[in-house]
Amino acid sequence: MTPSTLSYLKWPLVVTALGLVLSAWLGWETQHTLRAALSFLLVGSVLAVLEISLSFDNAIVNANKLEEMTPLWQRRFLTWGILIAVFGMRIVFPLAIVAIFAWVNPLEAMRLALAEPEEYSRIISHAHGPIAAFGGTFLMMVALKFFVDEDKSIHWIEWLERRLRRCGSVRGFEIAFVLLIVVLISQYIGESSRGSFLFSAIMGLLVFTLVDGLGTFLDQSSQSIAHLGAKGGLGAFLYLEVLDASFSFDGVIGAFALTTNILLIAIGLGIGAMYVRSMTIMLVEKGTLQHFRYLEHGAFYSIFALAVIMFLQSLFHVPETLTGTIGVALIGYALLSSIRHNRRQAEG
Repeated sequence: MTPSTLSYLKWPLVVTALGLVLSAWLGWETQHTLRAALSFLLVGSVLAVLEISLSFDNAIVNANKLEEMTPLWQRRFLTWGILIAVFGMRIVFPLAIVAIFAWVNPLEAMRLALAEPEEYSRIISHAHGPIAAFGGTFLMMVALKFFVDEDKSIHWIEWLERRLRRCGSVRGFEIAFVLLIVVLISQYIGESSRGSFLFSAIMGLLVFTLVDGLGTFLDQSSQSIAHLGAKGGLGAFLYLEVLDASFSFDGVIGAFALTTNILLIAIGLGIGAMYVRSMTIMLVEKGTLQHFRYLEHGAFYSIFALAVIMFLQSLFHVPETLTGTIGVALIGYALLSSIRHNRRQAEG
């Protein structure tokens, strides 16, 4: 029997309850006032909603990739992957940024996060430009790889996607396109920041090429079918982890606009990550991507939009609410188009 939609939300709801209680307790322990407890509770809730709204497209892309993985590697991604997503990206990643940009050891970065949150937030904000360049480059390559695939047979926006598919026959088209965007954006960045922007963008391109190439190599280099499945799973696993990291940049950076308390950020974004995990499982087990044929397209348009926004954030601040709204709107419109298509097919 197919599980109900509510059954997929069991653990996220449990984590939500625990997380909100912890948020209120953290506020009380920080200032010992009811007002602080309620304030931390509100911020934790907003952070969770922010993470969910920014991650609809992440869940759809994860589901698409998971369908290609063996059951063993699916389980590993949904267990190890969530630990890496919550503890790695929401706690270790911000600490690593501070350690690198402030030239301090990780323990000192932890001390800054807990004892000097304002200074910690300032360092994070200073690192926003290079992080946006890396994430924007990686995510734009992810989106373009989907649209320029010569084997792609389903098109949502026909006039555009057919032309993009034909571009797939031009070797290195997506790399040249992304580099052109990077060069154009860099012309509007101050000389003091231009070097770090270009370096980070090139690193984003390099990491995508290495991860994507590694996945292909692992898929093709084994000698037995069983070994092939395990290796292919590893390649897809690595790809998804880097992809999740790129998606997380925006949420983690945006979180510091609401609070500088790293523990509260980890709680709020961790709650959101649990919903993303459950949405991914539901999409895979219910076969939603097959039933709603344009949903995947909407996700990749959303990824492209997020990449553009991350590049623009190197020049000026773009509200996270706008980012989340654009993603949800694109996916919602793709879902509506899929329903209309299914209805026409049924009537025909």
